[in-house]
Amino acid sequence: MNQRTLAILAALGATTIYGLNHTIAKGVMPTYIKPYGFIMLRVLGASLLFWGISFLGPKERVERKDWGRLLLCSLFGMAINMLAFFKGLELSTPINSSVLVTTTPIIVVVLSAVLIKEKIHGYRALGIIIGLIGAIFLVLYGQEVRQDAPNIPLGNTLFLVNSFFFSLYLITVKKLLEKYHPFTLMKWLFLIGIVWNLPIAMPQFLEVSWAELPFEAVWRMAFVVIGTTFLTYLFNVFALRQLKASTVSAFVYLQPLIGILYALLSGKDHLSAVKVGAAGMVLLGVYLVSKRPKPGP
Repeated sequence: MNQRTLAILAALGATTIYGLNHTIAKGVMPTYIKPYGFIMLRVLGASLLFWGISFLGPKERVERKDWGRLLLCSLFGMAINMLAFFKGLELSTPINSSVLVTTTPIIVVVLSAVLIKEKIHGYRALGIIIGLIGAIFLVLYGQEVRQDAPNIPLGNTLFLVNSFFFSLYLITVKKLLEKYHPFTLMKWLFLIGIVWNLPIAMPQFLEVSWAELPFEAVWRMAFVVIGTTFLTYLFNVFALRQLKASTVSAFVYLQPLIGILYALLSGKDHLSAVKVGAAGMVLLGVYLVSKRPKPGP
């Protein structure tokens, strides 16, 4: 099997894990662990794993002038966005989360236009409008009443907060990625993330009856820490070394499809006309935003 095939499988593996995560993570909240406690577990586990493999990368010291950006990246990417997503997952449904998190490319384009003055032309402008209309439909769709989804509009809003801050993280971390090895960044970002999350997440983390957790809860938590947080990153790094960034980013379209299929097959969610229509608009918007503009004459 050649390197390109392995890279495609790695990108597919990362997308599959992301898609499954929406239903798997929700399955333990709030019965066994509350959302903020889950984030504490996630950053603790990821920090240990990334520090454990950091010897495989070069020995680098972060320059003093870069610590401010590093702190900000960790706040956006390892604290606010994670807290918002898991709280949203507790309040809403797996299908809603798997659709709304794919708005990240749309938000990145909008923020890039505001923060670094990138121009928005043609297809991208249309994609932003269509995608955001679809997202708004999902956010405002609150007629559904479910015991495992007590506040769908608020949960859906938190998914958009997650996408917004993850987009800020992607824009902010770009300069650091050009300067430092990924392992160097991840070990520090997650370690700092522990400090950011400590005041909010530690109380819920300490509430967990760890010795009494059933196997179902343990494997789901392990999936989120090892799979969603650690392996997906490694898979994406490997894929990006063999494939174009545009090729890897195209796998984002599979995430909601995998998420929806798994949620339906496991009986954890169901489809409705609003969900199908809104999901179609979001995905069309993401496609148009991600479409490369034709070079000028």
